[in-house]
Amino acid sequence: MKPSTHIVWGLMLMAGFSGTAGAQAVVAPPHPAADKKPPAVDMAVDPTATIPPAATHFMGREISQTMHYTGAPWLVRESRQREEDCRLLLESLAIRPGQTVCDMGCGNGFYTVELAKRVGPRGLVYAVDVQPEMLRMLAHRLADEGIANVRPVLGTAVDPRLPRGAVDIVLCVDVYHEFSHPEEMLARIRESLKDGGQLVLAEFRGEDPAVPIKPLHKMTKAQVRAELEPAGFGLAREFDRLPWQHLLFFEARPAAAPGIQPGLSAPPNSQ
Repeated sequence: MKPSTHIVWGLMLMAGFSGTAGAQAVVAPPHPAADKKPPAVDMAVDPTATIPPAATHFMGREISQTMHYTGAPWLVRESRQREEDCRLLLESLAIRPGQTVCDMGCGNGFYTVELAKRVGPRGLVYAVDVQPEMLRMLAHRLADEGIANVRPVLGTAVDPRLPRGAVDIVLCVDVYHEFSHPEEMLARIRESLKDGGQLVLAEFRGEDPAVPIKPLHKMTKAQVRAELEPAGFGLAREFDRLPWQHLLFFEARPAAAPGIQPGLSAPPNSQ
């Protein structure tokens, strides 16, 4: 898409939106004062890594394009709390001080900042995005707010570049449906989770025509489960009190031993 189209898409993602909420964008946070140095962004992506061509569909679902960084003001629009009840979403995560959390597809940090406050100084937030421009905006915002427990990380379409077995919660808010390589990303996310760690997906409800979002940016619970369960995730719980979104909590299932089918304690009797 051309840059001008990106701007329109970013600010008017909810075309067909009732009212003017989709257009109520706020100005991105200003650059920090000279004495506030933004944190370094981890840009150490392997330039030799091969990334397969992006898929257009996955398991019958059309994959949405990633929101362009020129639409970043829409992410911090004044109306977002009223429309999505973001505080309730955060409370439902039950984050504890000292945890390690990943804000996957963090953009310019709408949720990153709040997650950092909840894990506290002994905790850590990995803020992952595939657009360095988004991460630079986030870094300036972190400096402005004096937040030091966030690591901005440039991910790729197939790898969020998270440490193995280190993360308690990977949060994807309206992000999973944009993964151009969902199988590869789910495999890497699964590897990054601690024992008992969770992948949490917030997606606009595809079953509900009253949710004023384009169908391309919505998912049903059935579609989410159909995609995540073959990747080794099991649904642990659901939270259904958000105005427009599902909130689904998944845990990684233990890998089956060779020759043992899931749900069986021993290889089936061949006789």
